[in-house]
Amino acid sequence: MTDVTKWDVEDEAFWDSTGKRIANRNLWISIPSLLCGFAVWLYWGIITVQMLNLGFPFAKSELFTLAAIAGFTGATLRIPSTFFIRIAGGRNTIFFTTALLMIPATGAGFALQDKDTPLWVFQVLALLSGFGGGNFASSMSNISFFFPKRMQGLALGLNAGLGNAGVTTMQVVVPLVMTFGVFGALAGEPMILQSTSGTLVGKIPAGSETWIANAGFVWLLALIPLAFAGWFGMNNIRTDEVTPEIAGGTSGAFARISAMLLVGFVTAACGLYFILPPPVGLGMPIWFKWFVLFGVIAATVAGLYYICFFVKDNLGRQYGIFHNKQTWVMTIIYTMTFGSFIGYSAAFPLAIKVVFGFQHLEVNGVITHDTLNPNGPSALMYAWMGPFIGAFIRPIGGWVSDRVGGAKVTQIITIMMILSALGVAYFMQAAYVSATPEEYFVPFFLLFMVLFAGTGIGNGSTFRTIAMIFPKEQAGPALGWTSAVAAYGAFIIPQVFGEQIKAATPQYALYGFAAYYFICLVLNWWYYLGPKREFDNP
Repeated sequence: MTDVTKWDVEDEAFWDSTGKRIANRNLWISIPSLLCGFAVWLYWGIITVQMLNLGFPFAKSELFTLAAIAGFTGATLRIPSTFFIRIAGGRNTIFFTTALLMIPATGAGFALQDKDTPLWVFQVLALLSGFGGGNFASSMSNISFFFPKRMQGLALGLNAGLGNAGVTTMQVVVPLVMTFGVFGALAGEPMILQSTSGTLVGKIPAGSETWIANAGFVWLLALIPLAFAGWFGMNNIRTDEVTPEIAGGTSGAFARISAMLLVGFVTAACGLYFILPPPVGLGMPIWFKWFVLFGVIAATVAGLYYICFFVKDNLGRQYGIFHNKQTWVMTIIYTMTFGSFIGYSAAFPLAIKVVFGFQHLEVNGVITHDTLNPNGPSALMYAWMGPFIGAFIRPIGGWVSDRVGGAKVTQIITIMMILSALGVAYFMQAAYVSATPEEYFVPFFLLFMVLFAGTGIGNGSTFRTIAMIFPKEQAGPALGWTSAVAAYGAFIIPQVFGEQIKAATPQYALYGFAAYYFICLVLNWWYYLGPKREFDNP
């Protein structure tokens, strides 16, 4: 039976007899579905590195925009996805949103077969990859209803952490699968590497054959069976607090999800039109982008409420989170953790390539950054390690927070993130003015791993805090909303990195992030740890 009408997991007898079995089954279908969502959402960070290695006719700054487009759209789609569970049901939502991922994956597989494919095609596919980013909000909201509060730190940490492992999985799988013709004629003719590439197991010399189209097609191998698993194995919780009504049945649920996603796509596309450089967009100044970001968020929230009239009453009840000041405090703090994780995951591979893959030579008194560095580290060999640490340490952060309190853990890791961000800035600055930048790679890399670890632990601790400070009906939407805003890190961080690299001051990006972390440190102490705290170390 797909619909569960009785659900009281705070009752230990019900949990032991019925709830645990159903909850665990839904969790372990949710995790790989979310993993694939992250993979498809963020694979542009790896694909663009290989496009550089293959000689695709695009500037570095243009390739940075692909990751930024996917990041921006995925974050925007999290806003409608926040409210899917109450409107459409968990099973219906996870099945449908997982199936939608097949569209950008298939499209990328075909587009990457030809170097002459126009940039706008890749930009459209990056836009559609946003499906994967949106899935996080609905997935987390859904799982939050399946587990009792005493277990939510671990359960949400597992769902988010192992789901986020899609970033690592993608960064390992994509470079490997491009090395052989696994899909035969479907993937087209191989392309010849113009620059040395790499995988988990070592470098691939220039002149080697590669099948970059596999980077898209490979995800179909998981998405197809996962769609079936979601349809036949997951449940809708049909209670007043979760999903009281699914008007029009399953088909009605799909229609509502599609309409709400369309609102997100429209607002994201409008925002990107202002942000992206000509001829695709207007290329507004850097300072204007922040107004666009807030405008897109506001337009999406308003559009869902006033345009999607068929869910207005349901949304009105869920929009109660916006009257709770804790929503805004936790949004700021969670952006520090998840926003940093997802943004660094998107930007890290290309940052390694740009900073350490080129020699920075002085020519006529000016530092140039266009000479390939024969001793530079392979971005594809190292980039997966940061997201791996950040994802798999997240359940530990949730588990520890269940025992000592989320706010305490958040405070400690925030200090750690400030210090490591400043350290990364120092070594990035030194590398970007050096003819031998590889000399600075080891300390840069190790400090970045500490930074990734901090984001992962902090993700788990903030989930614990949200679960404890919000009433049950608001906890799911609050999780979805905070994750939606935080996901803009996948847009902001690659954009900031790209702008500062273009200005030859990449260290300024990290200085700015460290300043933001300090603000979060103060907020967390004031509301959850200090003498005027409103909750006792939730």
